[in-house]
Amino acid sequence: MKFAIGYQQPENGEPFSNIVRDYQEHIAEVYFPWTGMATGRAALGNIRGAMDWAAQEELEDQLRQFRAMGIKLDLLFNANCYGAYAVSCKLENEVCSIADYLDSLDLLPEVVTTTSPFIATTLKKHFPSIELRASVNMRVDSTLAMEYLADIFDSFHIRRDLQRNLANVERFHHWCQTHGKTLCLLANSGCLRNCPYQSFHDNLVAHDAEIDEIKNARGFMPHLCWKLYGDEAKRVEFLRASWIRPEDLHRYEKYIPVFKLATRQHSHPRMVIGAYCEGKYRGNLLDLLEPSFSSIFSPYAIDNQRFPADWHNIAGDCATNCQHCGRCDEVLKQVLVKQHDPM
Repeated sequence: MKFAIGYQQPENGEPFSNIVRDYQEHIAEVYFPWTGMATGRAALGNIRGAMDWAAQEELEDQLRQFRAMGIKLDLLFNANCYGAYAVSCKLENEVCSIADYLDSLDLLPEVVTTTSPFIATTLKKHFPSIELRASVNMRVDSTLAMEYLADIFDSFHIRRDLQRNLANVERFHHWCQTHGKTLCLLANSGCLRNCPYQSFHDNLVAHDAEIDEIKNARGFMPHLCWKLYGDEAKRVEFLRASWIRPEDLHRYEKYIPVFKLATRQHSHPRMVIGAYCEGKYRGNLLDLLEPSFSSIFSPYAIDNQRFPADWHNIAGDCATNCQHCGRCDEVLKQVLVKQHDPM
């Protein structure tokens, strides 16, 4: 089983390449943002205008080490919004200059993941060797959608809201196989299933640098998941989300060649990568996800080992339009424990 993991500069000072090296046989790709660029997370190396001037040098050094290990590089242009520059010559020049610069370092990425058809079209024209991948944030939810995008994208993330149902994954895989494309899947997203805030939230993240400089209104929670989980009666919604436990991922292996793990902002990326590489995890399932909800669930935890043997079937059969059949409520009673209880 192979994984694509998200680059970060860990706060504990450990080079990310150390983690990659320790799990090298399981790592196919490392995906990374460019310093200062808007992406699906806060910009690397820039916090409220304070530039980390060492971030760029460190990134390049780490990319060289990944390449030396035979790990593919996946450059992210996956912001949900590029504002007034979305189809501009400026953005075209910026994207091409980054690719040119990486090429000059012999670090041209094998893959670029983007939410932007404009960026994908630009790179296909100027850098045809790069595999262009549709970001999970594009919410590709049908084979028809992939058909519409087939002229510019080489691989697709299935919409995470659909991925627990293996029949969906098999159908997407069959289309990709027939049309010479590749299917990808994000395994450890903490996001709500069918979250109606997603477009709103992704746009906030894309404009994170601007939002940090503005006096924002108080009393509004922009993250629906945190709002829901703050209400103990709504915590069952966690079980209805899109995450897949390490123990269940093997069921997808014949459909997905490389599984994406969200680790770019996770506080313990080594733990996440280790759990999925080993296919098992003893502990609080909340700690494996990005975002993690351990603090909002406190003093409770989700004991990963307490899930019933048929959990994957329960999760996979769950309808998008929940009928509140009670199965998730029963499972929650089984897996919800005090944080300090043995796990």
